[in-house]
Amino acid sequence: MFTKQEDIAGLEEKLGKPVVVDWHYEIHPWEYDVVDGSMCDGRAHDVTMFIHRKDDPREIAVISKSFFPPGAFRAPSGAAHPGEGLEKGAIREAYEETGLDIELTRYVARINACFTCDGKTIGWTTHIFEALQTDGVLDPKDTGEISEARWATIDELKGEIRQVLLDANWDLFRYRVALTDLTVKAMEDGA
Repeated sequence: MFTKQEDIAGLEEKLGKPVVVDWHYEIHPWEYDVVDGSMCDGRAHDVTMFIHRKDDPREIAVISKSFFPPGAFRAPSGAAHPGEGLEKGAIREAYEETGLDIELTRYVARINACFTCDGKTIGWTTHIFEALQTDGVLDPKDTGEISEARWATIDELKGEIRQVLLDANWDLFRYRVALTDLTVKAMEDGA
């Protein structure tokens, strides 16, 4: 992974130490191919942003992709480019996927994931941040990848959105549900 340890340490100093957990997920062969295909330039990570709406921080920006089942939404995410750093990558990805300018406010969690399929293994790290919309309106810029962005309540993340993702029976959606559950609990606990 091309994320530098000093970048992570700087974010921890600025935004707080995240919860660090190790998770293992057995995934479908087609999902393994999706993750493996995203690993260009040594990428083995994503930055996931839970972006609070500036005029109603109880609402969180969520995105959908064209291949998602109807009603499937999740927090925006993407990769920092080599040499870009996690913070700049998160800010750029948030803009591309939502049209929003953001400020990272908290480093919530670092998930060290192990995805396995048919005896093959991929190590992956998800860096989860809370952020605040500083400007812009929901209007995805990367329309080749993002089909829709909208605001969702915490109750939706815990309820109908969560259920749609679980009902899809995709292992990577189960992963996204688990990291959303962890983040929502942290937001509710204020920890």
